[in-house]
Amino acid sequence: MEPPDLKQPRLYINRLLSLLAFNARVLEQAKDPAVPLLERLKFLCISSTNLDEFFEIRVAGLKQRIELGVTQVGPDNRTPTEVMDVISEEAHALVEEQYRVLNEDLVPALEAEGVRFIRRGAWSEAQRGWLHRYFREELLPILSPLGLDPAHPFPRILNKSLNFIVSLQGRDAFGRSGGVAVVQAPRALPRLIQLPSEETDSGPYDFVFLSSIIHAFVDELFPGMTVTGCYQFRVTRNSDLFVDEEEIDDLRRALEGELPQRRYGAAVRLEVADNCPDDMADYLLEEFGLGREDFFRVNGPVNLNRLLAIPDLVNRPDLKYTGFTPGLPPEIAHQPDLFAVLREQDVLLHHPFESFTPVVDFLRQAAADPHVLAIKQTLYRTGPESAVVDALVQAARAGKEVTVVVELRARFDEEANIALANRLQEAGAHVVYGVVGYKTHAKLILVVRREGGRLRQYVHLGTGNYHPRTARLYTDYGLLTTDPRIGEDVHKVFLQLTSLGRASDLNHLLQAPFTLHDALRDKIKRERKNAEAGRPARIIAKVNSLVESRLIRDLYRASMAGVPIDLVVRGMCCLRPGVEGISDNIRVRSVVGRFLEHTRVYYFENGGSPELYGSSADWMERNFFRRVEVAFPIRDSRLRARLLRELDAYLRDNTQAWLLGSDGAYHRAEPGEGEAPFSAQQALLEDLAEEL
Repeated sequence: MEPPDLKQPRLYINRLLSLLAFNARVLEQAKDPAVPLLERLKFLCISSTNLDEFFEIRVAGLKQRIELGVTQVGPDNRTPTEVMDVISEEAHALVEEQYRVLNEDLVPALEAEGVRFIRRGAWSEAQRGWLHRYFREELLPILSPLGLDPAHPFPRILNKSLNFIVSLQGRDAFGRSGGVAVVQAPRALPRLIQLPSEETDSGPYDFVFLSSIIHAFVDELFPGMTVTGCYQFRVTRNSDLFVDEEEIDDLRRALEGELPQRRYGAAVRLEVADNCPDDMADYLLEEFGLGREDFFRVNGPVNLNRLLAIPDLVNRPDLKYTGFTPGLPPEIAHQPDLFAVLREQDVLLHHPFESFTPVVDFLRQAAADPHVLAIKQTLYRTGPESAVVDALVQAARAGKEVTVVVELRARFDEEANIALANRLQEAGAHVVYGVVGYKTHAKLILVVRREGGRLRQYVHLGTGNYHPRTARLYTDYGLLTTDPRIGEDVHKVFLQLTSLGRASDLNHLLQAPFTLHDALRDKIKRERKNAEAGRPARIIAKVNSLVESRLIRDLYRASMAGVPIDLVVRGMCCLRPGVEGISDNIRVRSVVGRFLEHTRVYYFENGGSPELYGSSADWMERNFFRRVEVAFPIRDSRLRARLLRELDAYLRDNTQAWLLGSDGAYHRAEPGEGEAPFSAQQALLEDLAEEL
């Protein structure tokens, strides 16, 4: 019997549609009554933010391919136009559900808890009077209405900004007849205004949308004329940056020149208030060069993301997740000298359940230690006010040899990374902008310390960014070690990034774009051969995305040989599990909970001698071939056993896990008969963190 064709389209799920499905899973958290109410509101906002980026990057790229006449299909055999049609249909359904959840679920539930959004028709006399004064004192001096006529063409509209299209009757001071005007709300203005209870007899958590205030008093922007309609709108633009890397000689300057254009890229989506008449909507669509498939009517604020301010403004701990203090591994909990600890044993940190502080302390101690000679680090995302950067600046000023590889092209963090690169250079650090054509995504720190007449290398390797704030929100692993084999490999990686020499062979790290892809394929094939020979075989992988088709085909072959395969894939997954005779032995789950799952971990049974890796890399083409990534082995048997227990927790999750079926749809996991509910994230919180 001939082996099945593993390239047949039915075996692959479209990557963009899979990403949309992930966003639907995020929205489900906003509907879950087991989630605290203000956290449900956060999930609604996150689903909106995710959808914005989906349009800014994914849909924008797809539209460009269609405009260029690209007909190339992906593994699922859908053309760009076919994918665009399905995206439009599913995105419209998703947006409709977002606003239904807001208006029918969250707003009534919040109102019952005393958190109210007061609409114009419900303003009391005192509220209206205060808001009118607010408009005249805080808004009127800032707003600049733009009447549209031959001398005043349609203005440039900032990406994702709040705007109003206004229809007018009458004549202005110069005798010009009314028509249409645009009012742009500056980004500096708050989108939610909290009513002062003592001045308006309002509740402590009564809010009014900025859009409602502008609607109510917009006529004062057009004295002597009659406003016949005022409708909010927002346009989403292509926000991907283009830099011709073959033609530039200064990547930083090229990016600095390109960043302002991000605000005015090609339009890809138009959102308007649901009461906007068709003729006005058609006028806007024509101005932005969009079609009806790009048009979204919304019943509420056009930018749901701005509701994310509410949980910070409302002091109701009972409506939020229970606070916690990240824990510390026992080996460092009472030992301030990290170097002394690491000389004895490796340390594994699991954020956010365990604190990110030891990583910052590692750098601070290195900066202050007279025996430390050099610090080298990669930075992809770290935040504008970063304790990590502070420590590197301190080290450079103390005379250490500090080398920092800053990835300027970290999407949406380019401007912040340019600023921190300038700061590091001013402090005397050597700043390198990675390798042209390859994003530096690996998470590495190398500290070189003189001890007893010789040099010792201390290393941190991570699955996530050196970003203290996201370390409270994303799950990630970090390994601290003095293993000389790992230290030597990390040293070679930094040489590759900063010099112009040939790539050195690494002995223990797997590195993209050189060895990672082939090594993973070889390990999957080895599991297949072990299963065929009757030896122990198993694969577990936890990643954010699984897209690369050759790796998927290798997993199919391993499954056909009987290898049990468990995949925890947060977002995009193009592999289709449970297909009879091909992927019967593959199970795929996505865990969506309080924290964003971000750890990348690969496990191979290896015939009874297990291998376990942490990594910065997802299983995508870009990570394997267009980025600098590393996967690092967990050698310590104690840490390996712990990591396996934690992986098992994700495989047992029956409350926040979603199971991918052979039909390509996700179904929420539920406890079986007689089975207790189990959340991996909650279990890890209880095991590793300290509850307040």
